[in-house]
Amino acid sequence: MPRPREVQPKMIQYVRNPPLDSRQLNELFGVSWANWRERNFTSILAHSLGCVCAFQDDRLIGYVNVISDGGIHTFILDTAVRPECRRQGVGTRLVREAAVMARDAGAVWLHVDFEPHLTGFYFRSCGFTSTAAGLLRLM
Repeated sequence: MPRPREVQPKMIQYVRNPPLDSRQLNELFGVSWANWRERNFTSILAHSLGCVCAFQDDRLIGYVNVISDGGIHTFILDTAVRPECRRQGVGTRLVREAAVMARDAGAVWLHVDFEPHLTGFYFRSCGFTSTAAGLLRLM
């Protein structure tokens, strides 16, 4: 009797600044975030320092956006990983690659804000530390 073949996990590729469109990002965010509303990402991508994406078989499974003040401060925004791809290190790798991108651009600081349930991810997995900060809601 022939032995069943083992299914190999598909390789994940991490890519800086790949060609992206709003359709791909809206699909990723739609399955990743509750209450997501579609938006046009053209302006967001045009104003970013860059982004890091994770692909598996040409399918976008993860994304993080890197924003810069043009000086020593950078920010990560919109970290997203497809639910079925979470807890495999994809988000951590995206954030680490974003940190390298920011450092390569001359940044000294990488900032992030997040919801309380993501504290463990950003502090333990990604190495961020707590700091005092302020936030002003504009709308």
